[in-house]
Amino acid sequence: MERIRTQVGIVGAGPAGLLLGHLLHLQGIESVEIENRSREYCESRIRAGVLEHGTAETLAQSGVGERMKREGLVHHGIYLRFRRRSHHIHFPELTGGKSIMVYGQHEVVKDLIAARLSAGARIFFDVEETSVGGLENATPWIRFRAGGRDQEIVCDFIAGCDGFHGMCRPAIPPQALRAHEHVFPFAWLGILASVEPSSDELIYARHERGFALLSMRSPQVSRLYLQCAPDEELEAWSDARIWAELQARFANDEGWTLREGPITQKGVTAMRAFLTEPMQYRRLFLLGDAAHIVPPTGAKGLNLAVADVRVFARALDAFYKHGRTDLLERYSETCLRRVWKAERFSNWMTTMLHLGNGSEFIESLHMAELDYVTSSRAAMTTLAENYVGLPYEDE
Repeated sequence: MERIRTQVGIVGAGPAGLLLGHLLHLQGIESVEIENRSREYCESRIRAGVLEHGTAETLAQSGVGERMKREGLVHHGIYLRFRRRSHHIHFPELTGGKSIMVYGQHEVVKDLIAARLSAGARIFFDVEETSVGGLENATPWIRFRAGGRDQEIVCDFIAGCDGFHGMCRPAIPPQALRAHEHVFPFAWLGILASVEPSSDELIYARHERGFALLSMRSPQVSRLYLQCAPDEELEAWSDARIWAELQARFANDEGWTLREGPITQKGVTAMRAFLTEPMQYRRLFLLGDAAHIVPPTGAKGLNLAVADVRVFARALDAFYKHGRTDLLERYSETCLRRVWKAERFSNWMTTMLHLGNGSEFIESLHMAELDYVTSSRAAMTTLAENYVGLPYEDE
């Protein structure tokens, strides 16, 4: 078995793991990263692409934002559509000039992989038989098989950036964690379509047939979603049926039309909220989806991962440069304050915009909530400041 000694072992080459390795490199901290998928898979997996103001700033300030600034789409707000009318929430007016950036998560991953490899980083893709251990010791380990060889990373700390279904969270003794989970009684049917987006901003539509969302991935590619049952059979949704349903849910009295085009991808996404407390055990720290999941309505998943990375990188910098352990000890406490606020916001957006249990009273309350949000500057400000991203604790 080949042994590799480093300071931080990172499990997962998604946005959290790659950004962590990049920030640690800038701080002079060594890391080695493993990923059980291929590089091609990581760079092509289409996921959400709404970046908070702080996320875009973090990428730019760390030197991996040049392509994002050239190709990303700056958005100054969103539309809430109900009763066939649109209401614009203008972010800069409500948040002191902040906006969001629409830039695909797979594009962020491409930029980070390029930066890491150009810096000589050790990233092992396509690994197998992975495990972590030695968590009770000063030098935990990560074992894996790559290129037909058994290898072991011995490190000071392990960063579990391997997602909800990864191996790092299950490696923690069950009695040491407290999990919170809520599964929503609906899902999203999402499509990618080769057609110019029909709006300059995202449209969140609540309709008597269910929720719909218009988003985009580029000036030539639209991303659209519609509320469906969790056990929806994808085969039952022909392209014609999908477009007909989207047309019905986005229907309006303002002369706006939804452009249609070839559908290149479709899938059903479950809606759930999940988090674990704490987000650390001894020298194993959980980041991103390994520690928490939010429903996608609030566009917080990738952004929470970046916030976790900022906290952990800052704590490691204090440890290696000044021998401080207090920031590492408070990692979970610091991260969870933001995570719970993001869970609250995402749950609020989700319940307000989706059809629920069919109760006329509850549905009327949700419509009243939309009326209030779109008529009160205070309510609009609350939505806007959460959507563009709350300030980081180190700002």
